[in-house]
Amino acid sequence: MANMTDRDAIIEAYNDVRSDETPTNWCCLKYDESNNLSLDSCGEEFDELKSKFGGDERVYAFLRVQTGDEMSKRMKFALIIWVGPGVSAIKKAKMSTEKAFVKKVFLNFASEMFFDDLHDVKLDKVRDELIRAGGANYGTGKH
Repeated sequence: MANMTDRDAIIEAYNDVRSDETPTNWCCLKYDESNNLSLDSCGEEFDELKSKFGGDERVYAFLRVQTGDEMSKRMKFALIIWVGPGVSAIKKAKMSTEKAFVKKVFLNFASEMFFDDLHDVKLDKVRDELIRAGGANYGTGKH
């Protein structure tokens, strides 16, 4: 089981993403050379988050996305799990149990998404999944 070396910093980053008072809309955790989970980075742009998903890396990301329509705007949250194509089968298997550990810190999210192909990682795809997970959508579709 991986350890979280900087749990307080991770919780602070999680709360920063959830806050409406800051522009931060994502944070990501990565494994270090000792196989410990630690806060890698936080940011505002989805493409910057996507650049953190390396071919031999395992990443847990917490993302805030604005959804809604002309009637109301609301923030939804996603847990994104990235496993690069170069990650060994043993490390992939360990992630299934370690994910539960991550969910003890990233507590509230509407959707959990798994990616292992960088071409599939798109903000529109994440937003669509969050809208589906959110239930009713009463707007007219006009913005």
